Amino acid sequence: MKGEAYFRELVAGSRRGLVDRLVFALLVLCSFPYGLVMKIRAFGYRTGIIPSRRLPRPVISVGNITVGGTGKTPTVLLIARLLLERGKRVVVLTRGYGGSLEGETRIVADGTGLLLSPAEAGDEPCLLASAQPGLMVVMGPDRYLAGCLAMKQLAPDIFLLDDGFQHQRLGRDLDILLLDGTNPFATGHTLPAGMLREPPSAARRADLVIFTRSAGALPPVHELLPSLPYCTSTHRLTGYAPLGGGEPHPLADLVGRRVIAFAGIANPTAFFNGLEEQGISLVATVAFPDHTPYGKDELEALGRLKQTKKANCLITTAKDAVKLQTYRGILGDCCVALLELYLDDSLPLEHALENTVHAKHPV
Repeated sequence: MKGEAYFRELVAGSRRGLVDRLVFALLVLCSFPYGLVMKIRAFGYRTGIIPSRRLPRPVISVGNITVGGTGKTPTVLLIARLLLERGKRVVVLTRGYGGSLEGETRIVADGTGLLLSPAEAGDEPCLLASAQPGLMVVMGPDRYLAGCLAMKQLAPDIFLLDDGFQHQRLGRDLDILLLDGTNPFATGHTLPAGMLREPPSAARRADLVIFTRSAGALPPVHELLPSLPYCTSTHRLTGYAPLGGGEPHPLADLVGRRVIAFAGIANPTAFFNGLEEQGISLVATVAFPDHTPYGKDELEALGRLKQTKKANCLITTAKDAVKLQTYRGILGDCCVALLELYLDDSLPLEHALENTVHAKHPV
């Protein structure tokens, strides 16, 4: 975590020592060839020099251009729900990062329940399947092969490509790009000198942009993408539920209690700030690395902190909760924050989905 934290502070400009400036200058030099390679790669796919493969069902890609959290999971769940409400059999194709079966092509959920555990498949595939009844999930490093497995065993009507903006080897019928409305292109530098996976110009590849955390305001960056349809959206904490499951409760019930918040996600600060904005007084926060596989060390650290701070409640994210179910008895009073995405105007998204669903597609 120390290395990750240092990197984020360095690229954000918070580290200003002589050594820090030298390290950053070296990273900037390295970012130029990286950005050039990504531009050449995108050109190759766009012109057909590098071939992409197509599945016999429509593919909707949801992804981002930055490293870190832009609210992708709530967006995928929202789109999946809209498609399921249209009576479609929806399969999410995802990489399956962080599980023991990473690198394998496996069915995570068949629409009736989970077939793999978070320890096997990773947290995000299991969260997607458990958060939306009827949703099917297949993981694999090559999403085309994952889609072929789904075609053989799940009979999908449509595919959702999770974190797919850079996975251009799989053709798509609708390319949705998420941009953080508060900081769309971060510092403007590509990796390793910044948080961009590709140069900002890659955003023009999208068919639709969803600005997350934009609170109804349109970021100035939209001027760079004048012809693209877009939606603005906000993420809202709507309540909490016990870790073991049960009825949701309003977050106001936690006001006045001594609460510790912890998370192993890409942007834990946004989660912690969101809780405090609801009037919850956090006596401590713990940011674990993204995709943390919780075990003895993490649980003992939380237990010690809970005792030291005399806290009477722990709260975490849904993504973390899928990996903590077996530890309910150890954690004590632990709850899960409920997060939802709200679109200020859903018409551009619904129109794009409708066109994709009804478009002619080779079988």
